[in-house]
Amino acid sequence: MKKSGLVQGAFIATICIIITKLLGIAYVIPFYSIIGQTGGALYGYAYSIYEIFLMLSSIGIPLAISRLTSEYNSLEQYHLKEKTFKVGRNVIIILSAVSFLVLIIFAPSIANIFIGDITGGNTKEDVTFVIRVVSTALLIAPVLSITRGYLQGHRFIALSSISQVLEQLFRVLVIVIGSYVMIKVLGLPIRTGVGIAVFGATIGGVIAYIYLLIKMQKHKNDLHQVDVVSRETSKITTKKIVLKIVTYSIPFIFMSLIMSFYNFIDMSTVIKTLVNRLNYDVVEAETVLSILSTWGAKLNMIVASIATGLVTSLIPNISGSFVKKNYADVRHKINQSIQTLLYVTIPMTVGLSLLSTPVWTIFYGYNILSSKIFQYSIFVILFFSLLTTLNVILQFLNENKRTFIYISIGLIVKLIFNIPLMHSFQKMGLHASYGVITASIFGYSTSILLILWCLHKKIGVNYEETVNRLVTIIYACLVMSLVVLSCQLMIPVNTANRFMALLLVGFYSILGSSIYLFITARRGLIIQIFGKSLVNKILGKLKLNKIIKI
Repeated sequence: MKKSGLVQGAFIATICIIITKLLGIAYVIPFYSIIGQTGGALYGYAYSIYEIFLMLSSIGIPLAISRLTSEYNSLEQYHLKEKTFKVGRNVIIILSAVSFLVLIIFAPSIANIFIGDITGGNTKEDVTFVIRVVSTALLIAPVLSITRGYLQGHRFIALSSISQVLEQLFRVLVIVIGSYVMIKVLGLPIRTGVGIAVFGATIGGVIAYIYLLIKMQKHKNDLHQVDVVSRETSKITTKKIVLKIVTYSIPFIFMSLIMSFYNFIDMSTVIKTLVNRLNYDVVEAETVLSILSTWGAKLNMIVASIATGLVTSLIPNISGSFVKKNYADVRHKINQSIQTLLYVTIPMTVGLSLLSTPVWTIFYGYNILSSKIFQYSIFVILFFSLLTTLNVILQFLNENKRTFIYISIGLIVKLIFNIPLMHSFQKMGLHASYGVITASIFGYSTSILLILWCLHKKIGVNYEETVNRLVTIIYACLVMSLVVLSCQLMIPVNTANRFMALLLVGFYSILGSSIYLFITARRGLIIQIFGKSLVNKILGKLKLNKIIKI
């Protein structure tokens, strides 16, 4: 195994995560045709509450273990690293079991929160059933996550990233094959097919965990190093380790929970507001919710994967600088992280927005309303990705209280504006769902600005260089957009045809990315952000180093 630096680790993690996300959206085409909009909403109910309880069951421990593993490795305190991993694993097993039982017992109450007295769509019994099925994943997913955190702390990014691909692959197989057999072959109700689909999370988790156990055994000499136990480190008890894990975990859990509550707010307000106050019918309301929480969200995860990959690499790399008090390097890595994220996510977001109709047609079939909602909602994930990265950075400063306050303020902004903006957009003659999307952007933006201000005040992070490079990114995206829009006007294509939509997306993706890369390369932005050695290494891997000279 080979350890990875910040950008290289981010690249490896991002590639694997993109593969994972592509698998996560590729199955959507057959799955959507099998279960439909109603089934999609039911699937969304199960996963929205599962994500909250997954965060509760792990309470940020995997990320805390990654950070502590990196710190103890940097200080060559290997015995403390191993002790921390064992303590964290035992804690997370207990929390997983408790979360599983709570979800099993209170599934009917949660279903009532989602559905209320509304009839005509999914029933409370349907929602209860899928919640209980997906709860089984809580017995394996947290343990799997903490194992990945341990490996990431050693900067063995590839190993944990490959396990994610395996987990997603088997999950997707269970979702597609299982739901098809249940509904199309055996003729069972949609809720049964959705139940099998959400059980895929459990199967995928088990497969990935077995893979990691095998690999860890094979590379045990790389992971388990021996050091001399000093008098000072021998005094560090299990209680002190638990306290440190909790201290590092709390900010992560608050962040994760609050992010999940963004989705929970939509789940608990969108349908009721659309149906009871704005006179939408139940089917259309559930369709809108499924776009925001399930179908559109899956496409949005393509962009979010960049932030996930960056954070995966960021934690072990930046924590080493923090523990050594190398604040100049910390400031450099903060700006490098932000620039890397913006360089990749902004053009991806703009591109998906420009091609929203053909992209939606490829995965779900032609639907002008759905594609218009997706065209705007894709920008939410841009702000979410930036906030996720900044939140992790702020936590390294041990600003736990500020982290909680800033993210909570953003959530309050979302809660305050969600319903009023739905009414406002409805009065403007636009779809009310645009208000939901705008409220999320308002909430994320508020937290982002507060964190940027805090980083500047706390350790003197200067964003001038990042802002200058952001201007170049925006300029390149504007040129890319103008060219693509001009081509779309001059060469109209029937985007209702799935095959033509696929060709269109392929053509404009190559055209747009080529323009963006050409402009940013000519202006030296690629070298400034990623460094000449990494760029040449990537070109070499792609066999392009003889064609493209950097």
